[in-house]
Amino acid sequence: MSKPQYQLTLAGENALMLYFDQRIDPAISALVQQACELIRAELAADLIDVLPSYASVLVMFNPLRTDHFRVQAQLKHSMTQLQNSDSRSGKQVELPVYYSEESGPDLALIAQTKNISIDEVIQRHQAVSYRVYAIGFAPGFAYLGEVDPILQMPRLATPRAKVPRGAVAIADRQTAVYPAQSPGGWNLIGLCPTRMFNPEQTPAMPVSVGDEVRFVAIDKAEFLRLGGELQGAGL
Repeated sequence: MSKPQYQLTLAGENALMLYFDQRIDPAISALVQQACELIRAELAADLIDVLPSYASVLVMFNPLRTDHFRVQAQLKHSMTQLQNSDSRSGKQVELPVYYSEESGPDLALIAQTKNISIDEVIQRHQAVSYRVYAIGFAPGFAYLGEVDPILQMPRLATPRAKVPRGAVAIADRQTAVYPAQSPGGWNLIGLCPTRMFNPEQTPAMPVSVGDEVRFVAIDKAEFLRLGGELQGAGL
């Protein structure tokens, strides 16, 4: 089996970027996850942070302890242990969702655009196991893929000024849960009562890059029982 290919470039005074084949692919995501583990083990206390994305890893190091040349050599050494694999070592996470036109104002639009029922939109969104490809935009905002092709929708032409915390949304090939109220242009299909980012808990997020997420429909009463909020949601 051939060794995975990558590129290593400078990304700042105390950072390097590791690039793999630039595409959304579970196999590439698995390489990213594996690379992060190897880098943490290799650089240890010299690290400030390791930030994975779809097909890259940003490595930030402490310039008071090391330098670009040493870190570059360490990264190249750690990458010799990288193996192509389609195995998924992340954890399985279930997220409850209250799907409805009350909690998901774009459900009807998606159904109408795709010429299917609202119930089918909901069923198809739940039927897929989504991989966490990246976390960004805001703490706890996990980019999940890939959405059923029938449900794929472009971002809204005019973003909403306020999207409520917990909004479950679709944009192109991705789905996500908004971790906090913020502006947003994704299509909203429901609300999730699970906190996607809570700095007072350990871990602060229920998901990490490489995990697998499945959405499970709940009714309004269960949503409220689990701590979900509808008042002031801004929908």
